[in-house]
Amino acid sequence: MGKIYEKLDDRLREFLTAQPVYFVATAPERGGHVNVSPKGYADTFAIIDDTTVAYLDLDGSGVETIAHIRDNGRITLMFCAFSGPPKIVRLYGTGRVVTPRDAEWTDLLALFGPHPGVRSIIVVSCDRIADSCGFSVPFMAYEQDRTLLDEWATRKDVQQRRSYRAKHNRESIDGLPGLAAEETDPVAQHS
Repeated sequence: MGKIYEKLDDRLREFLTAQPVYFVATAPERGGHVNVSPKGYADTFAIIDDTTVAYLDLDGSGVETIAHIRDNGRITLMFCAFSGPPKIVRLYGTGRVVTPRDAEWTDLLALFGPHPGVRSIIVVSCDRIADSCGFSVPFMAYEQDRTLLDEWATRKDVQQRRSYRAKHNRESIDGLPGLAAEETDPVAQHS
């Protein structure tokens, strides 16, 4: 039977930060596509306080999470134990997008490891923290992080990254606004 938590206690914090992958789910307010994105790189997730977490948003093929958060704020993060005792933890809450033009950018950026291709930081205020059994989650062995995303971002010069973001990060697949040009200038972004 699952349990609801009022805050991220030490045991939950240890579990969350030990997972090499987690999943982010969002959906637009009306119709459209539900989006689920896997996230890796352990140093791109941070626990800010007892009910607030954040993750570093890196260049990607789309901008669904950002568009959905700006549309309605709803977001869920899910962590699964692929080793050890079976467990799933879901963090339900309200997300907000922090970009380099926001006053808290520098302080938040310091929470994460070094990565090129930083677009934004997603901050989540959790209104429900819940676990469940995870009995059907398979055992899987973690080998190492894939470095391809960082390598891809490093190979692109500033103009190539601007062009990529203009093509892929201005709106969601459902036409919702994503990131504006002034929010994603790659010159200003590297953790």
